[in-house]
Amino acid sequence: MTKLPGYLIGYVASILILNLAFSYVPMVDLGFGLFSPMAVLAGLVFVLRDYAQRQVGHWVLGGMAAGALLSFWLADPFVATASVAAFVVSELGDWLLYTITKKPFHQRVLVSSVLATPIDTAVFLYLIDGMTAGTFVLMVAAKMVAALAVWYMYHRRPAYLRPA
Repeated sequence: MTKLPGYLIGYVASILILNLAFSYVPMVDLGFGLFSPMAVLAGLVFVLRDYAQRQVGHWVLGGMAAGALLSFWLADPFVATASVAAFVVSELGDWLLYTITKKPFHQRVLVSSVLATPIDTAVFLYLIDGMTAGTFVLMVAAKMVAALAVWYMYHRRPAYLRPA
């Protein structure tokens, strides 16, 4: 029996959930920038992509396309357009860096997220006309939470317990 690609399914679902949530959960003004609670979930999407790629290899690109199409079809068109544009650019960069980097998994998750999250944030905020320095910094920091958590979890494990 073939094992279901759980991470890939979770990845596609998280893309759709994220874009639906960005359509309905308002950004919060913190005085120096707008913060979206969904930015933490966006960081999780990048990490799930790395797990999905580890599980299904380059078939993760099909998951990217499926998530983008579902989002464009089901989410608010304004948000979906900005999100899909940001997503395509940043996720392809994330995929490429994850693919060519031969470091351990936890380091690839962190490095690929360091590249992808600022790109994703800049494109998304620019397209929704929400780009400010404060908002950019807040959203990038929130997105990095998931990558930092994975890095820390793996980094703290004894070497013999770490997956390759």
